[in-house]
Amino acid sequence: MKRLASILLMIMASGLVTACSANTNANPKADQNEAFTADGFAMGTVISQKVYGPNGQAAMSEAMDKITDLEVLLTFNAPEGDIYKLNENAGKGRVELSPETIEILKEAQKVSELSDGAFDVTVGPVVKSWGIGTDQERIPAPEELQALLPLVNYKDLEVNETSAFLKRTGQMVDLGGIAKGYAGDAARDIYKKNGIKSAFINLGGNVVTLGNKPDGSPWTVGIRNPRPDTNPTGGQPILGTVTVTDKAVVTAGDDQRYFEKDGKRYHHIIDAHTGYPADSDLMSVTLITDSSFVADALDTAIYILGLEKGRELIQKQEGIEAVFVTRDKKIYVTEGLKDNFKFHDESNTFQYIK
Repeated sequence: MKRLASILLMIMASGLVTACSANTNANPKADQNEAFTADGFAMGTVISQKVYGPNGQAAMSEAMDKITDLEVLLTFNAPEGDIYKLNENAGKGRVELSPETIEILKEAQKVSELSDGAFDVTVGPVVKSWGIGTDQERIPAPEELQALLPLVNYKDLEVNETSAFLKRTGQMVDLGGIAKGYAGDAARDIYKKNGIKSAFINLGGNVVTLGNKPDGSPWTVGIRNPRPDTNPTGGQPILGTVTVTDKAVVTAGDDQRYFEKDGKRYHHIIDAHTGYPADSDLMSVTLITDSSFVADALDTAIYILGLEKGRELIQKQEGIEAVFVTRDKKIYVTEGLKDNFKFHDESNTFQYIK
């Protein structure tokens, strides 16, 4: 069983709204309040866009083209992509890479260092062994994981301004924990280039907003219950909402991609120190900050570190707020977010700790 996306975007003025089929009747003379919506699929998830303004359709199409290009560039499964080439040449020599790939690798290294390897960009061999989110998901034998763990060490990745090098044969970079964040920021840049003032994009749990809604009010983003089976009325209940303007809202959780065997949940967030899905005290963590690129890898690291160490890491950063959902069904928010967070658990099984 697999789940994609752990947050929903809600336009509260008109009830619960999600982006749906594309509006193909673009009017070049449309005003700034005309809405264009589209869904697509890339990077292993549904991509939903809602854009206001006369260039909305063109902006959405350009953004989706950019995201699909990034998917090829950054996945380790595309032979024509940068990461595939980097991994294929592990232990052999340097590989020339695009400026975007270099930028992403440097940010991934930074978060690896900040989290003392809790997030490790070279976890690829272990991720591939588990296959979570694919049709080949399985539980690797302990001996297999022990053989792969020595290949996981972000310090073995050398990156300069034009190229990168993995020191040992068999090592693999995996950008699954950061690529969607970069793509979200890239989409927002495209909206701005097209003169858009109001928009959002949701990349399977990575929401990026541009400006406010057309009426001037902030966007409201709902944080989903990571255990939807606790909802007595069915469906996916909302644990709370945050109001944001020009912010990214990015979630990492054990409900996004997982499978179950013998009553145990095996999710896709791998602890690079153990080789197994992270066993922290969190179900999910949501970060609110200016950049989804910055938030994407960081929320993975925080999920692995757990509540207390995750809080400590956030306190060392500027401009980042968080919502933590723990396994004992408690919700904590950072101090700077309390005025913008509203708790409304439909399942009545969670407790908001103020």
